[in-house]
Amino acid sequence: MDSYTIIGAVSVLGACLCMGIGSIGSALGEGQAAAAALTAMAQQPDEAGRIRSTMFVTLAMVETTALYALLIAFLTLYANPFWNYAVNQ
Repeated sequence: MDSYTIIGAVSVLGACLCMGIGSIGSALGEGQAAAAALTAMAQQPDEAGRIRSTMFVTLAMVETTALYALLIAFLTLYANPFWNYAVNQ
C-alpha cells in the first residue's frame, strides 16, 4: 500500500465517523427537545404557541451540530492538507 491509498482510506473513515457520531448526537438532542416540548404543551395547553416557537428555534440550533459534522466531513475528504503534502513529496 502506498501513502496515497492510506491517506485516502483514513480520510474516508474519518469522514464516516464524523458524520455518524455527529448525526447520532444531533438526533438524540432533537428527540429529547421535542419530547420535553410536547410534555410542556400537554401540561400547559394555553402556552402551546410559545412553547412550539421556542422548540423550533431550539431544534434549528441543535440541527447545526449535524451541519457542522457534515462540513468537517467534507473538509476531511476534499480539503485534506495531508493529501497535498503526500503529492508534493
